[in-house]
Amino acid sequence: MSRPMRVPSRLSLPRLTAGLLVAALAGLPSAAEAAGPYEFVAAPAVDLNRIYRIDRANGEVTSCQYGLRDDSVGVTLCFAAGEGAGPQTPGEYGLIASRHARESGIYRVNYRTGETSACYVQIRQELVVCTEQAGPPPAGTASGAGAAATGPAPGRAGPSATPPQGTRP
Repeated sequence: MSRPMRVPSRLSLPRLTAGLLVAALAGLPSAAEAAGPYEFVAAPAVDLNRIYRIDRANGEVTSCQYGLRDDSVGVTLCFAAGEGAGPQTPGEYGLIASRHARESGIYRVNYRTGETSACYVQIRQELVVCTEQAGPPPAGTASGAGAAATGPAPGRAGPSATPPQGTRP
């Protein structure tokens, strides 16, 4: 006649299960590591097959899109990082698409600092370019969206094409 085997109390089933679970989880990579160093987001334009890629650690933005070719299935056209789209100060970067159906650009955001810049493909140069990163001004100071936005932009000869918000062109 055999007797049921007794498990010592220090090796109870709940403790053994918890120990195995901890050991298994310790060997798994974090979600960020498993996802890789890049994030991909489609351009919001409904008639454009372009995606943007960002390096999450340094904010470098590039882009690729499909191109037709008569003699084959087509070609993937990729655009390197140009002015403002290259590596930035190390941070935690991401991409956000606007909801404008005709917009081909994308926003680069730094989740650590709250800074944002607009990025798009400059077709003539075949490069991705981004505006300078900017964030909201400190409380109690001018927003910079007034006179500064209608004056010459850095590196441009004329005024901005975008009127200040809340006014008519």
